[in-house]
Amino acid sequence: MKVNSISNNVSMTGFTTSLKQGALNCIPKCSFNSKDNFQKMYEFTQKIVSPENNRLILGATAILTQPFIDMNNKKVDEDTRKFSTARTVAKIIAGTGVGYLVRLSCIKAIEAFSKLPHEITPNMRFAKFRSLFLPKDISLIDSMVTYKKSVGTILGMFVMLFTNFLLDAPITKFLTNRFVSKMHISASKPENDKEVKHE
Repeated sequence: MKVNSISNNVSMTGFTTSLKQGALNCIPKCSFNSKDNFQKMYEFTQKIVSPENNRLILGATAILTQPFIDMNNKKVDEDTRKFSTARTVAKIIAGTGVGYLVRLSCIKAIEAFSKLPHEITPNMRFAKFRSLFLPKDISLIDSMVTYKKSVGTILGMFVMLFTNFLLDAPITKFLTNRFVSKMHISASKPENDKEVKHE
């Protein structure tokens, strides 16, 4: 007699759906009574979702959480905690600052050289290059603003492959040394530094 295998798997679909719905129910309902309020909210969200501002938001979140974690790591001695915190803060400041400026600069560069033909004037500097990043068939692009930000972000990713070594690392080292000197950490740091290589 052949006995089929018995499965004890329980479907989580219903539970997951209920959990998601419960989370959505916790969000208070709101509505906009005027076009002005809706337009202001739309403009505000457009600024938040821009790549360069996203980098600032990530940096602000990191600066509010990561140093606290390092400072309360009881598995290492006090000097190591201070040094780890100083280096974490330095890395966040350097990474956020450089990342923001690189993204912003690349997006501005793409905007400057993705001009439509009617936007180019004869007396404009580098006029013949102003359509360099403009696609051949612009009818396929729903929003030029989104296109420019997307291409600028991709360009920024390639640029940051170099700035991570040319700018981030030296700035992080400089800021770490400044923070360490302010904290009056003992001179035995090279040995303790081995304990915080997780970064």
